[in-house]
Amino acid sequence: MNLSFWIENWQAILTSFVVAATLLALLLGRRAPDMAMLGAVIVLLAAGILSPAEALSGMSNQGMLTVAALFVVAAAVHRTGALSLVIDRGLGRPRSLHEAQIRTMTIPAVLSGFMNNTPVVALMVPAVRTWAQKHQLSISKILMPMNAAVVLGGLCTLIGTSTNVVVSGLLNAKTGQSLGMFDITWLGVPLLIVGFAYILTASKSQWLLKDRKPAVSAGDDPREYSLEMVVESRSPLAGRTIEQAGLRGLHGLFLMEIDRAGHVRTAVEPTERLEEGDRLVFVGIVDSVVELQKIRGLRPATEQVFQLDGPRSERTLVEAVVSNTCPLVGRTIREGQFRSTYDAVIIAVARNGERLRKKIGDIVLQPGDTLLLEASPRFLKRQKTSRDFYLVSEVRGAKPPRHDLAWIACTILAAMVLAATLELVPIVAAALVAAAAMVATGCIGPNEARRSIEWETLLLIAASFGLARAIEKTGLDELIAQSTIGAAGDRPHLVLAAIYLVTMLFTETMSNNAAAVLIFPIAWQTATDLGLNPMPFIMAITVAASCGFASPLGYQTNLMIYGPGGYKFSDYLRFGGPLNLIVMAITILLAPLIWPF
Repeated sequence: MNLSFWIENWQAILTSFVVAATLLALLLGRRAPDMAMLGAVIVLLAAGILSPAEALSGMSNQGMLTVAALFVVAAAVHRTGALSLVIDRGLGRPRSLHEAQIRTMTIPAVLSGFMNNTPVVALMVPAVRTWAQKHQLSISKILMPMNAAVVLGGLCTLIGTSTNVVVSGLLNAKTGQSLGMFDITWLGVPLLIVGFAYILTASKSQWLLKDRKPAVSAGDDPREYSLEMVVESRSPLAGRTIEQAGLRGLHGLFLMEIDRAGHVRTAVEPTERLEEGDRLVFVGIVDSVVELQKIRGLRPATEQVFQLDGPRSERTLVEAVVSNTCPLVGRTIREGQFRSTYDAVIIAVARNGERLRKKIGDIVLQPGDTLLLEASPRFLKRQKTSRDFYLVSEVRGAKPPRHDLAWIACTILAAMVLAATLELVPIVAAALVAAAAMVATGCIGPNEARRSIEWETLLLIAASFGLARAIEKTGLDELIAQSTIGAAGDRPHLVLAAIYLVTMLFTETMSNNAAAVLIFPIAWQTATDLGLNPMPFIMAITVAASCGFASPLGYQTNLMIYGPGGYKFSDYLRFGGPLNLIVMAITILLAPLIWPF
């Protein structure tokens, strides 16, 4: 290659170097993915390869806007506790590990078809962990199969994963036509069925799916709280037995006694039926206390809670360690008038691993006591530097769900899916209207809605569009396409396999959305050069970019189960590697049959 070649093709050469450097940065993980991708776009913008409009084109892409709206919708459904009700009723009591796996795979797989995968897994992990402990099941044998089922379930509808939506946005930019709500279903359902068969078979093998112990489990938490809960009037728990109410065998939580109209029952049998007004005294770790707070029909047994300013749904749980200078030391909680002093109420107390058998109001506060408080967000700001407490911190995910609004959230979600399915409005419009409706009806507050949006993900997607535009503009996609054709020949199935394989490898080392955006122009150009229908290639990218089972980095939900399941990197390779190849084979076989070349 002479000098003239380098001069004539400097833009394509520079773009290839930038893409390679970006991929290396993503692989090494030394920079945040969104920053690495944004840095690449800035370099190309400064070099004059991209215009400002091209660099920022991703910001207005329909796919990115739809993903942003879906984050809010999913958070609102989660916030109202609607999914918790489905999960609690759906899991039940399994008779075997095999049955437990089927239950924990089926429900999330169905849910992930209509919600983004990430909030489904985020909700399922703590619920399944507690449920598995209760029934003495191996959590590592459940979480990885569940995660795989969620990913495959997300391939059954357009809104199941953000990747589907992003690819639909790319297609719209090319042709003016987007994917329909159930276009991918023809491929997604067979993948789900075959995937289920593999998962259930592989789960029986100790080599493919090892029995691991989580590095840190909830039982390792040294803080053991004492708290009281009361069965509300018209509670759905009234008339149920302790076992039917799900209060038997709670991991990290022990029902110590029931106070019924002044009569205390200490040896509580699982067949004991709950009544309205029952005061239940529990002892448990903080994670279990948080989950107990979310059970419909129970509330903290202190009337002070309802004297705080603002609705209960806007409050949060806060942990505070009592200092030796706190003016309430040596006094009972009832005598100390904690609520009027701090505008917060104590709902539970932990003391150096000691199991406190007194009611909350009768506990005498001591220095070092850890208090679990229900308070407004203002409490955190005021008491961070207070000498009354050694430490003040918010308990994450502790806001009580809005059960009364669950039906509204489900109605809005159903209306969004129906509108998109019947093509009454574009998917981006349906998602944005649904997100606005969730905020307007109070299913989620404005601040919560803002926090629910994963801005890093959106920035990554937007920057990926700029980088993909550079690949297309400089002719790099043509070069790679011709190389792919040269390696695979003019045999469409081999070319399709090559495109799938490259996308899958990218997905295992970088963001799935970024992988889809980067490979899309290459796949489109390859199909164009061969005179083929691009749809099989587009669907191959969609599947390959979502199905990264062979590493923790392959998909964001893979990382979410890493710690709770106690997994090692090799576990993903052993269990997920064969699944990757199975999904690849089925996609290459079926995609051309559904969308002929």
